[in-house]
Amino acid sequence: MARTLGLLPQHPTAPDGITVRDLVGRGRYPYQGLFRSWSTEDERAVLEALSATDTLELAERNVDELSGGQRQRVWIAMALAQETDVLLLDEPTTYLDLAHQVEVLDLITDLNRQRGTTVAIVLHDLNLAARYADHVIAMKDGRIVAEGTSTEVITEDLVKTVFGLACRVTPDPVSGAPLIIPLCPHHAHPVPAATTSLELVP
Repeated sequence: MARTLGLLPQHPTAPDGITVRDLVGRGRYPYQGLFRSWSTEDERAVLEALSATDTLELAERNVDELSGGQRQRVWIAMALAQETDVLLLDEPTTYLDLAHQVEVLDLITDLNRQRGTTVAIVLHDLNLAARYADHVIAMKDGRIVAEGTSTEVITEDLVKTVFGLACRVTPDPVSGAPLIIPLCPHHAHPVPAATTSLELVP
């Protein structure tokens, strides 16, 4: 089963003191039989997974020394090293900044397009889901509310129904996918610029 289905839970836990290379190498355990030792194929899979997730330079570091974003990329690398036909990811972009969110989802898209890997992802960022998903399933209270393409599913009415959020949905100028713009009551009465401060930290 583990050679067919890869799973990355939302809050995975690594053993104390394990290095990045060793953790990613655990993705190869399904291929280790009783008499089969570590092979060049295993090494290739691990190195490719580390390279694809931009974690190769972290290979000898302990996982518990990493930042949240680095740790998340390492877990994704372990899932990639498993080289399964189906990959289930629960909030894989958690802890990642915007640039790495896009990089990870681009990587997952490449897996789907180039390797034919079937990928199912739980995402709460609707704009990312709309941009990357071929098929979208919207759920509320454990039941399916709608499913189909992002254009079919992500509408102003659905966002209001599922998330209780008033919004406008417009085509993304880059991808053409639905782009959700929340409606905030504060925007109807803007606060003077001199009293508003927002700092963006990468």
